[in-house]
Amino acid sequence: MFSPWQYNLDKVAKSLLEQTGWIAPNLNAIPTGSELVQDYLLPLSNLPEISNNLHLNTQVVGVVRKSIDKLKTSKRQEASIEIYVEKEEQTSIYEVRAVIDASGTWRTPNPVLSNGLWTKAEKNLKGKIEYGIPNVLGDHKEKYANKTVMVVGSGHSAINALLDLSRLKEEFTETNIIWVLRKSNISQVYGGQEKDGLPARGELGIRIRKMVESGAVKVFTPFHINTVKQEENHVTVKGIYNSEETIINSIDQLIVSTGFRPDTSFLNEVRINLDPAVESVEALAPLIDPNVHSCGTVRPHGEAELRQPEAGLYIVGMKSYGRAPTFLLATGYEQVRSVVAYLTGDLEGAKEVHLELPETGVCSVGVSSCCDEPAISNVNTCDTEKKGQVLATSSCCGPIKIEIEKTSCCK
Repeated sequence: MFSPWQYNLDKVAKSLLEQTGWIAPNLNAIPTGSELVQDYLLPLSNLPEISNNLHLNTQVVGVVRKSIDKLKTSKRQEASIEIYVEKEEQTSIYEVRAVIDASGTWRTPNPVLSNGLWTKAEKNLKGKIEYGIPNVLGDHKEKYANKTVMVVGSGHSAINALLDLSRLKEEFTETNIIWVLRKSNISQVYGGQEKDGLPARGELGIRIRKMVESGAVKVFTPFHINTVKQEENHVTVKGIYNSEETIINSIDQLIVSTGFRPDTSFLNEVRINLDPAVESVEALAPLIDPNVHSCGTVRPHGEAELRQPEAGLYIVGMKSYGRAPTFLLATGYEQVRSVVAYLTGDLEGAKEVHLELPETGVCSVGVSSCCDEPAISNVNTCDTEKKGQVLATSSCCGPIKIEIEKTSCCK
């Protein structure tokens, strides 16, 4: 994980566990994914309050209004919600008052093409392509050792895969590593490094910078892939590299770490409102859109922002972020707490959203030199309709009000 235990434990879950004698791990320690499951999620799932209500190996195939399709409006809000689920060969229907969709995005990765399109050619690359972070140093070692491997993507998953391949190359020296990404400059990937509020995340930037500078990886950026296909036992990638059509062939394995997208197929018969670009819950889009929001933090939000047009339906967690990257478990915990407070009648508790997240240490948008007040170091617009007060838009925090004396650039 990038974040220490303090950002991975829910307060109520921690309290329930401690009542059983469970001892919390060192809050400053950074767990692996396996430790998060073994030391926290499994003990939590075994609590009687929770285990009796879990339905495992069960897939939700549809959320609907009882006896009403998506088109019908009359008496819609009076009808209960039904969830259709499948387990093995059996289909069950549950009638409920509300649904909190926290199904995430992990099973729906983005494709390799820069335009976001899935093609039959990519789907047919079985055995030649993996998504996310494959176990390069473990179960998949033979698949990548002494092979030409292309990693596509510029996020933390891609960096993790590249660093693992670099370690593999130390043992299997014929391993050839190619990195393809769309950034205009490779330095944009390095992030906050020493300034990152999550040291483990900052360390990734430091390590990948050293790897690039050492020449252990061949970098193509900006490279926009438009075609991928298998030719005999190799993969060929074609795209635009520095404005010229370029072909990279003789690739043995592709690792595609280009992010994820939400699966809304089982919500087709209820009314949802997602941002057309980010595919996040609409109210969150201005706070997390990577086109304008460059930092890894987002201001607190809860039930009011997460509610859908379909009364009683909420999309939370990573899925609420749509295609946007950099989501912390602490954000999801607070989202769900606020929604549950509302559903149980605690309207004030639902409004009081508190979220403390670490800074990334870097923002891509800065203020001009004449607006040098420390309080607005990340301001990119100023609106001074009210004298003595600036309504500023921070690339890290969204709209904020700041008291400031007038200056020549914010007049």
